[in-house]
Amino acid sequence: MPWSIGEKASGFGGTLQWGGQIRFGGQPELFPRTMSLSRSQHALRTNAATGVLAALAMLLAGCGGEEANNMARFGGGPPLVVTESVLLGDITDNYTALATARANEAIDVTPRVSSVVSAIRFEEGQSVNEGEVLVELDSREIRADLDLAEANLRERRSRYGRLETLAASQVVSEVELEEIQAQLQVAEAQVNSARARLEDTIIRAPFSGEVGLRRISIGGLVQPNTVITTLDDTAVMKIEFSVPEEYLSVMREDLAIEATAAAWPDRAFTGTVTSVDSRVDPMTRSLAVVALMPNEDGALKPGMFLQVDISRRRENVVLAPEAALVPRQGRQFVYVVDEGRAEERQVSLGSRRPGQVEILGGLQPGEQIVTQGVQRIRDGLPVRMAGAPTGPPTGGSAAGARTPAGPRQ
Repeated sequence: MPWSIGEKASGFGGTLQWGGQIRFGGQPELFPRTMSLSRSQHALRTNAATGVLAALAMLLAGCGGEEANNMARFGGGPPLVVTESVLLGDITDNYTALATARANEAIDVTPRVSSVVSAIRFEEGQSVNEGEVLVELDSREIRADLDLAEANLRERRSRYGRLETLAASQVVSEVELEEIQAQLQVAEAQVNSARARLEDTIIRAPFSGEVGLRRISIGGLVQPNTVITTLDDTAVMKIEFSVPEEYLSVMREDLAIEATAAAWPDRAFTGTVTSVDSRVDPMTRSLAVVALMPNEDGALKPGMFLQVDISRRRENVVLAPEAALVPRQGRQFVYVVDEGRAEERQVSLGSRRPGQVEILGGLQPGEQIVTQGVQRIRDGLPVRMAGAPTGPPTGGSAAGARTPAGPRQ
């Protein structure tokens, strides 16, 4: 049926206006002018009008501003959030160091001379005292050398005595007497050497401790590099571990420590720090520490693995509620309420404790950060803190006004 542009189209709330020109008989005519349309042209124009109105609605919504859209989304007012203050407080850092237990004194027992084992005076795992005989070696040849050296010494002493008497009456010159005196000193040195070698055939414990496994047999030939057994002083154990250089301020001599071992899960071992290395390892940035730990019952063995718990307390640390953190792509953010608006900030984290986290950068003490309601806000959006009066922001345009949504803390 005929339909003119100037009429109201069915389904529209107004008259469709056309801003173009149409030629009639070769002459351009401006709208509105009555024009007859076919049914197909009528449908085409109706669809075009629908698209134009939809685009117009979207444009009007955009002109209202992002804030208007947000207000409509959240019920016509700023979203309600719960905030907490950034505080200064104390925090305790805990570090678990991996330690190795070592005997207070530990050696491989070896002979000083080459000889054949003639007697073994210890049992494996036996506790021995300082100076106690462990092994005896064959000493017959060394004893013969000692006898020969002692005989030579006696002869030199006798001759020196005779010449000394003659020298008093000037029968013997001073030069001859000095030569005999030198020979006497050589003979005395040979005797001392033989006695020392004879003493070395008796192997004694240099300190009190516990011997290990026996690695020789009677009749076996031993050399100075032959290990006979081991000897460990385990009454007191050395605990060796390293700590990061940040803990240098708490590492000092006589510091009490506590360690645990997997072999004794229900027991804690206590000791004290005896020495701290004077240098920090430039590769690991760590500090070597040695502690002594009593071990009267022998529960700890050399080479055991232990864990040492180290603590340090720091004061005036910036602390924030852990619930305020918003992780995103490996970084951490918080929302700070500033003059009634949410401000997104990236923060650097330090140590943690239940419910709180140390802030290394990005926040200052006293600032208010959102702990509840972070899902409903984003950077720059007006917010209302719990307990603040309701209502939309006032005092300026929607695009540029900054009106507090509540008292600034």
